[in-house]
Amino acid sequence: MKIKLISPRMTLRPMDSDFKRLLSPSISLLVVAALTPRNHHVYLEDENIQEININDDPDLVGINVNVDTSYRAYRLADAYRRRNIPVVLGGIHASSNPAEALQHADAVCIGQAEHLWPRIVNDAGRGKLQRIYQYKAVPDLALTPIPRWDLLDRSNYLYTSIVCASRGCPFKCEFCYNSCEYMRGGHLNRPVENVIEEIHRLGTRQVMFIDDNFIGNIAWTRELIRHMKPLHLRWHAAVSTNIGNQLDLLDEMRDSGCESLFIGFESINRQSLKSAAKMQNHVEHYECIISELHSRGIMVNASMVFGFDHDTLDVFADTLDWLVDNKIETVTAHILTPYPGTRLYQRLLREARIIDFEPTHYNTSHVVYQPKQMTAEQLFNGYLWVYKQFYTLKNIYRRIPGDYHQWMPYLLFNLIYRKYGKFTSRIARNGLMSSLGKLARRLSYGIE
Repeated sequence: MKIKLISPRMTLRPMDSDFKRLLSPSISLLVVAALTPRNHHVYLEDENIQEININDDPDLVGINVNVDTSYRAYRLADAYRRRNIPVVLGGIHASSNPAEALQHADAVCIGQAEHLWPRIVNDAGRGKLQRIYQYKAVPDLALTPIPRWDLLDRSNYLYTSIVCASRGCPFKCEFCYNSCEYMRGGHLNRPVENVIEEIHRLGTRQVMFIDDNFIGNIAWTRELIRHMKPLHLRWHAAVSTNIGNQLDLLDEMRDSGCESLFIGFESINRQSLKSAAKMQNHVEHYECIISELHSRGIMVNASMVFGFDHDTLDVFADTLDWLVDNKIETVTAHILTPYPGTRLYQRLLREARIIDFEPTHYNTSHVVYQPKQMTAEQLFNGYLWVYKQFYTLKNIYRRIPGDYHQWMPYLLFNLIYRKYGKFTSRIARNGLMSSLGKLARRLSYGIE
């Protein structure tokens, strides 16, 4: 069979540039491609870099669905099904909302694909697709293959040295997809030797781990880092705030080449954290965590969320002051968004507070529910104000890292990627993304 895998065009937020769409490809589709038996021909189309050709003739179409891309994904699926070409929908939104997805698909793959995709392909080849595919047991990530990077033109992307070493998270925050019913197994780890082999195959000394929580299993993280040390990497990952309880692990991370960590601080309001069931976060420890990271030369990308029920209008100025005073290198800010299928969505639906059901607005830059302590307009404007103020030249200067070795990556991100990103990404869009990424790595770390 000819099998086509599609990544629909993502929506952009007001502060985003083409860098967002072209930052990296969908690693999940590359894994699905690798799970496809080799007697089938598989190919990918990423709408973020090219128009989708809906006039081709595949025997099976698989589409990855996020909430903000769901409208587009469903239109593409409908177009193929009108031509009697079977479509399978998967991904985080389809998995958490299978009844909706089934209105536009012949089959829905719920959850991890390792145990399901080969069976889906076999059933499709026999013309016997089931409507729902779901693995009821805890998935075995030892089955996760190395992604099919050979199917992509890497020059179209800023960054392709990405690795997913684990999935899920041990915590169940109200607004996170990890609170959805379909999630099975909590936090899952791949075998360390498999991860190391994948890193070797990338042929690079800089790696971005895209795990939900790189320290979801501390013992596993320690083992992985011990195996990474001889590779002399420069690497980045996302962790939860309990990293502050593991200072010896932080030392090992530094020694193995950790350059920056994305951390879900989310709020400096204790009541807001409690209401979101984010029990692992303790505001009184935040500054100590940041200080420990900075003392080891590790930059911080802080995730912050605005619009919790306990947030008042003061939250914007208070958060900005806290970010600047603590010299946070980068921030990823969000408007609280009730993703369909999460506990937050279910609660706000019961409270009749969801005011916007347009799926393209569910990208953390629109107010789709009625806030409690402010108007929707005040929440949106406050969110934009924090972003604009954080990336003023004055505040970029005030936040410059104390470790001068971090100055170059800091300035490249704050100026080239974020502040002037709409301009620089247009220049790099036509086949120069990979070259720009290589230049940035060379300037930042002396490696490619």
